[in-house]
Amino acid sequence: MRLAFQRFLPVQTLAFCGMGAICGFSANLAGADDYDPTAVAKAAIAKMKVGAKDWPQWGGSPERNNVPETGPMPIEFDTKTGKNIRWSMPLGSETYGNPVIANGKVFVGTNNGNGYIKRYPNTVDLGVLLCFDEKDGKMLWQHSSEKLPTGRVHDWPNQGICCAPMIEGDRLWYVTSRGEVACLDLEGFSDNENDGPFKKEPNENKDEADVIWKLDMMAALGVSQHNMCSCSVTAVGDYLFVNTSNGVDDAHITVPSEKAPSFICLNKNSGDVLWTDNSPGANVLHGQWSSPSYAVLGGQEQVIFGGGDGWLYSYDPKGKEGTAKASKMLWKFDCNPKDSKYSLNGATKNHVIATPVVYDGLIYVAVGEDPEHGEGQGHLWCIDPTKRGDVSPTLVFNSSDMTKPIAPKRKQAMVAAEGDVERDNPNSAAIWHYVGNDPKEFETQMHRTCGTVAIKNNILYIADFSGVLHCLDAKTGVAHWTHDMLAASWASPLIADGKVYIGDEDGDITIFKHEVSDKINIIAEINLGSALYTTPVAANESIYIANRNRIFAIEAGKQSEPVK
Repeated sequence: MRLAFQRFLPVQTLAFCGMGAICGFSANLAGADDYDPTAVAKAAIAKMKVGAKDWPQWGGSPERNNVPETGPMPIEFDTKTGKNIRWSMPLGSETYGNPVIANGKVFVGTNNGNGYIKRYPNTVDLGVLLCFDEKDGKMLWQHSSEKLPTGRVHDWPNQGICCAPMIEGDRLWYVTSRGEVACLDLEGFSDNENDGPFKKEPNENKDEADVIWKLDMMAALGVSQHNMCSCSVTAVGDYLFVNTSNGVDDAHITVPSEKAPSFICLNKNSGDVLWTDNSPGANVLHGQWSSPSYAVLGGQEQVIFGGGDGWLYSYDPKGKEGTAKASKMLWKFDCNPKDSKYSLNGATKNHVIATPVVYDGLIYVAVGEDPEHGEGQGHLWCIDPTKRGDVSPTLVFNSSDMTKPIAPKRKQAMVAAEGDVERDNPNSAAIWHYVGNDPKEFETQMHRTCGTVAIKNNILYIADFSGVLHCLDAKTGVAHWTHDMLAASWASPLIADGKVYIGDEDGDITIFKHEVSDKINIIAEINLGSALYTTPVAANESIYIANRNRIFAIEAGKQSEPVK
């Protein structure tokens, strides 16, 4: 393990870009901790008709920062003895959906490896959203998505539901593995009602879901998702925001539906399409599996999407005024170096899988790729969202005309052999850019990630595919320390009760002390029996963790049956 304290500054990094007051808070670059993201999340949750300490969507609130309000959280729990575990329940054979907790229920996306309902035994491959009773883990109902006939190009076998739902009051919204946006009744059919307008459920069994409405993005919008759909939706008011997952063909060569939208806004009550945007277009590198965030930034409402072309995009949530179904882009930011190149093997150009996080008026996001395509250099950015237009760190011109930047290119933005030239962008929104304090050293390099940052007290944590956890100063991008967990990590950190929880592919949850320090303080490392691809979340004095095939409700002083 190597500790790194020197900031690495690439040539294109610009210093602090004239930051001023943002979103009612001062962008305090000195690092004072007067901004409380937990209070911000709590205020957002209070508007969602859920419990005060529920965690009703991925990241808790539209700002997507995994920093819930909690009481004392346990640092000892044991699956073999059941110590400090309130309950645990089996999931499918592969689980990638992060748990969500709201109004007495726990939801998690998985596959049908457990076969909870009679008409679908575990030999039938499905995408499954499960609903459990929060207090005792009883399975209440499931929503089942049969596999698409087109196979793995659109609906990869055994992957199940890879996103998290959003809950508000007695309604739930999520994206199915079939490329549908679905609104469900939180009570299922236990209220003896078939809520609509959708009435085509195959039955009204108490253990199956009651669908309110459904939008098939493939049929209605021409979307062709690559391998799977994975977007954890968010909403503000009546506006529901979705990344469609539109991607490349099975051969990874072209984007078969390049005119289909990448980002959409729906009326959350009806499923009606309010506006769409296909800015990534034919430049999608692979898939589009990021999730949107929302905040009021610089006095302007913004919904922020990570694109499959490696750009971050911000839009006015209401769309273009007076124009039906048209988007209004506020700014866009290229998260890749202009000379980076995309290829199936050995790519240096990446897309955005992580969810952008809002913290103290700034945006934080890292780039990555499907883990099956290997490790590689990553980039973590801090961005000023008050600028407009192309706010990338640099622009590309061609020597034939140096008066106007050239359009983005799919595989490589700047090709020197073709006369392309890179210039600093005077309108850059880059606050800082982190590639690791020493990118030549494995344990201090920022690798590709699908993980999302968590930030509190101006301390930022992010894990990368290679299993390195990075702890940075959120205002400067300087690393306090890095830690090699010695196993791959697809997850994002949880900050709760002065601790940081993060999982890895070996099935270990590592717990760190959350503090400003240049030394790593590991409190505990606990194995949960199988690989962890999901993120720990906390709600109502409990931690919820889903490993590959089981979900655990962890609470101090509780005792469950041992997991065999």
